[in-house]
Amino acid sequence: MTAESILQELRQMGSEQTKKTFLRHGAREPFFGVKVGDMKTIVKRVKKDHALAMALYDSGNSDAMYLAGLIADEKKITKADLQHWVENAYWYMISEYTVAWVASESPYGWELGLEWIESDREQIATAGWATLANWCTIRPDSALDPDYLRKLLDRVGDTIHQSPNRVRYTMNGFVMACGISVVRLQDYAVQIAEKIGKVHVDVGDTSCKVPLAAEYIQHAIDKGKTGYKKKMARC
Repeated sequence: MTAESILQELRQMGSEQTKKTFLRHGAREPFFGVKVGDMKTIVKRVKKDHALAMALYDSGNSDAMYLAGLIADEKKITKADLQHWVENAYWYMISEYTVAWVASESPYGWELGLEWIESDREQIATAGWATLANWCTIRPDSALDPDYLRKLLDRVGDTIHQSPNRVRYTMNGFVMACGISVVRLQDYAVQIAEKIGKVHVDVGDTSCKVPLAAEYIQHAIDKGKTGYKKKMARC
């Protein structure tokens, strides 16, 4: 199975309506407009294939880049691979999902997440915060550094409203991840969430909403769903 043959499959799966939707969210050509659900029929067949994932990502086709993240082998991907990916992630579906998911499942997620949030490039910084958020949701609390996470929460509380657009979105997501998935940080994350209040993010010509972190965490508390860990970041 080659990247070229997969691209042909993706071409057949694409639709103009899905393209229009993705364009409103920030995608750009070249891409075919493939729904994620349809894409997963390929994932079921391919499973994990590191070489194919790398080739698909390098195609520059947004659909193929997203698919690459779904079939990437987190045990084989290197720091250099992930750095290459984040530097070429040009919109949030790639930076905040594809790159962040695979990075957080790899052994390098914490290290790279901390490195990426220092970037002055919005897509890299947003990938960093998303990676750290996912790291908290899939790692047991015993594998986390609560003191450092508190420092990161403080940073969010002090800087979120002055940060770049999509960085604000993923910072807000980081607070929610800490409050819901890290039991020891629940109360502190709620304090930070209440401090930051409503976070304004330009989501373009879409109906997307930015969750109120304090309400989101409280809803999880009320439902008894705090402390929940996912098996993997990708979904």
